[in-house]
Amino acid sequence: MPVSIDDIRAAARAIEGQVVRTPSVRSGPLSDDLGCELVLKLETLQRTGSFKDRGALVKLQALSRDEAARGVIAVSAGNHAQGVAAHAQRLGIPSTILMPVGTPFTKIRRTEAFGAQVILHGETLNEAEPFAHHKAAVEGLTFVHPYDDESIIAGQGTVGLEMLEDIPDLDVILVPIGGGGIISGIATAVKAIAPEVEIIGVESEAYPAMHNAVRGDDAPVGGDTIADGIAVKTPGVRTREIVERLVDDLLLVSESSIEAAVQALVTEARVVVEGAGAVPLAAVVENRERFEGRRVGLVACGSNIDSRILSSILLRGMSRAGHLASLRISITDQAGVLGRVAQVIGSVGGNIVETYHQRMFAHVPVKRAELDVVVETRDAGHAKEIVEQLQDAGFPTRLLTDEV
Repeated sequence: MPVSIDDIRAAARAIEGQVVRTPSVRSGPLSDDLGCELVLKLETLQRTGSFKDRGALVKLQALSRDEAARGVIAVSAGNHAQGVAAHAQRLGIPSTILMPVGTPFTKIRRTEAFGAQVILHGETLNEAEPFAHHKAAVEGLTFVHPYDDESIIAGQGTVGLEMLEDIPDLDVILVPIGGGGIISGIATAVKAIAPEVEIIGVESEAYPAMHNAVRGDDAPVGGDTIADGIAVKTPGVRTREIVERLVDDLLLVSESSIEAAVQALVTEARVVVEGAGAVPLAAVVENRERFEGRRVGLVACGSNIDSRILSSILLRGMSRAGHLASLRISITDQAGVLGRVAQVIGSVGGNIVETYHQRMFAHVPVKRAELDVVVETRDAGHAKEIVEQLQDAGFPTRLLTDEV
């Protein structure tokens, strides 16, 4: 039987008080920048940092006493894993989680912290799943699918109920799509209550699995993406049917747009999201005219981003915005020269963040050296002013940022 609004309402009652009832908040800066009313559904505030808490709890509560005693097994790149592990631990249910070999260490550590046995197997979720089914059959475990399951879909659908309760006059809701669990639940809830609200799914260009399935396309699926939470090669059978029936449109967004959206959410909205959580904003940015003047709900589905990736995104964003400049300065290899360079940079308001002195390479004359300096600047114009001042002081300089 397909998931119904009654199933989702029952799921909401079942999980009440056991998961965070997350807020839907307006982002003033992003709304002003994009010319529409942007409302963020902050699933980032869940106990495990993502919406997966909801469906996982509904599924675990549906187990028989015997099934709960034997335990569960799941395959996940991280968020589903943590949702299953956290609630299994709380309910006293043994859990085993299979993760792809390349899963970020942060997600592995957090999953193990919830008491789960973590097994790394295969390069992708699709490679890990057959082994999980084999292990489930041998050991009598219940397999908890990350998205293609009625209980999971019903649990994720509670996000849609809450959004309409908080912002009943939404015009459109944009939802990330991996396997399709959360958009299937949200679309089922929203279309039953407010069918006029447009539901749009967003995928990474690298993983257009649902787009291919629904539209009959054969675009390549795979590759590197910071939206690893939606890096799914094959959508669910149940979720595909719901998407075909209830979702109004599907959009694809570029990797560069996802990266920029992560940076914008941190700097403008003060919300930390993983790549998957940023794809709805990326879609708005890439399609500004479509959303101008409308009240737009964005599902910020998770916050479990690797700290190194987040740091890199923020630094790259600062560089693109002209707030960090990388300079290569040619100097004589003499005492005191480095101090004079620092004095010139400081005299025009630059703040030196990092330096690297190069003497050992053959292309550098033996009596000279190259100094690579990262400088914090106000904007791109300020960086060029620093370059001009260095050149006027006798230090040939070029802006490496322009070469990236």
